[in-house]
Amino acid sequence: MKKSQIDLEVLAQRFASSNKKPLLLVISGPTSSGKTDVSISIAKGLKKKGVIAEIVSADSRQIYKGLDLLSGKVTKKEMSGTTHYMLDVANPKRKYSVAEYQKQAKKIISQIIKKGHLPILVGGTGFYIDSITKGIVLPEVKPDTKLRKDLDKLSTNQLFSILKKLDSERAKNIDKHNKVRLIRSIEIAKSIGKVPKLKEVHSYEVVDIYVDLPDSQLQKRIKTRIEKRLKSGMLEEAQRLVKSGVSLRRMHELGLECHFAALYIEDNISKKDLKEELYKATWQYVKRQRTWFKKF
Repeated sequence: MKKSQIDLEVLAQRFASSNKKPLLLVISGPTSSGKTDVSISIAKGLKKKGVIAEIVSADSRQIYKGLDLLSGKVTKKEMSGTTHYMLDVANPKRKYSVAEYQKQAKKIISQIIKKGHLPILVGGTGFYIDSITKGIVLPEVKPDTKLRKDLDKLSTNQLFSILKKLDSERAKNIDKHNKVRLIRSIEIAKSIGKVPKLKEVHSYEVVDIYVDLPDSQLQKRIKTRIEKRLKSGMLEEAQRLVKSGVSLRRMHELGLECHFAALYIEDNISKKDLKEELYKATWQYVKRQRTWFKKF
């Protein structure tokens, strides 16, 4: 989806006529597909038509402070004056839950609506998006300390195999390299069975825009982005985080770029192998994202 394919006039009219429920524009899609560029372009185009749009990020890594190159976070220059929220709101030393995201993002969206502006929810984290547009994301299951200790001794591959047996649907969409999410999903599945399906809450009139590219183009973009971020100092950024007190264990928990950067810092992977393995892991993540968005 490109900006040229979106009728901004129709979108502006729909925003003006949304009286019963506030309009929420949602731009989703896999990593590196161009969601950020599309959202900023739409916001700038709508401004010319008298509609002020503000962007709310729905990215599970960009919420953390200090993960700029590691998460591919939009820069001030790239924002082009468009207001962005839900970036740099959490300390990377501790886990930021979907429930926390839901509460904070909904509050911001309400404030945007009260100003008479259009909120644009943008990101590739399906759980985050659904936490805003649908019902309760995760059931209330208290932490099981003993179970967590036992599971923590296992590898991510072992945890993923356990989850597949317990809840095959959740396994299709989870980051299989993210130990924290794997353990939490197993914890929930063992407590109450499969994670319940999300329920529509109808808080907003949602307009969905899905952004994607053909495989060959997206693969090329992913490789280019990895190269660019490495040259710009992604590994040095990871080392600064570790020096500031973010444990290597926590870096692994954060997944993808952080996981492989931690392997590099531990001397468990070369820079060349890191590029290759990160690309493979990112492409697998793209497949899971596509599965999620196709389903919902």
